[in-house]
Amino acid sequence: MTTTLRTAPELHARTRAGRRAVVMTMGALHEGHATLVRTARAIAGPDGEVVVTVFVNPLQFGQGEDLDRYPRTLEADVKIAEQAGADVVFAPAVDEVYPGGEPQVRISAGPMGERLEGGSRPGHFDGMLTVVAKLLHLTRPDVALFGQKDAQQLALIRRMVRDLNFGVEIVGVPTVREEDGLALSSRNRYLSPKERRTALALSQALFAGSDRHAAQEALRARAREVPATRARAEALSAIGESRAAADAHAVAKAVPGAAAAVRAAARLVLDEAARLDPPLELDYLALVDPSDFTEITDHEDEYIGEAVLAVAARVGTTRLIDNIPLTFGAAS
Repeated sequence: MTTTLRTAPELHARTRAGRRAVVMTMGALHEGHATLVRTARAIAGPDGEVVVTVFVNPLQFGQGEDLDRYPRTLEADVKIAEQAGADVVFAPAVDEVYPGGEPQVRISAGPMGERLEGGSRPGHFDGMLTVVAKLLHLTRPDVALFGQKDAQQLALIRRMVRDLNFGVEIVGVPTVREEDGLALSSRNRYLSPKERRTALALSQALFAGSDRHAAQEALRARAREVPATRARAEALSAIGESRAAADAHAVAKAVPGAAAAVRAAARLVLDEAARLDPPLELDYLALVDPSDFTEITDHEDEYIGEAVLAVAARVGTTRLIDNIPLTFGAAS
């Protein structure tokens, strides 16, 4: 049976035999959180301990954002956590996490925290990193798990842990989606049926970009196998093999513009969604390096490595984010 604790001393008093794995949440748990908890259970093993934190952090809500509206469903959260394999739900009050009021000293997210989500929500990542650092100290885990859906958050937490020498392993868990492709989020409950149909454009745009990326990578691989493709295309044209020649020309042109092609495929879906009723209001569409969230520019035709295609948009009064990981130029 899952135990609910309110204070750090209660948590510290527990006997620990194996590894402690922590899943940090702001409550309103859904299947995405349950997946995190089940992954934590597998990592901790039967002798370890899984702790789920439930804390709505006021520091990461900007002016006009939904702190007061954010759902608080602790009783339901405990049931979901228990079913997924949690041993403890740690649900501290605000004054347990921030005794004496808001902290005067906070963690700065730096330049990475000013991009994309940070540009749209100034100060958000400073507040997020501050509470994650606090909860890491309060829960003292061996490993902490976070969802890939919040890719920029995950990247910043990894950077904080590395830069500030936190003795904890950070594990990212893939995004969990509903059957229609919409990424699971506590904010999905705010969407009306019509708004939800529009919101599907976020994941559809990412899938379109991913499909274009896969096609580009397939052509890139073929171009590596047949380096003289342009000459081959000209030879095929000369003997009237037009279809084969067109294919060879496509292979020859595969690498240039790969990033631009991915963005264009995703943008087409989002532009169509902007004309729906209700419309999708795009905040950003970005293809970034996940190590620092700098943009991969269209002229970086030879970009090799990991990337994240990320999108944020508003439908009605609800702001949603989503992303998908991509790999450019896998080694032959």
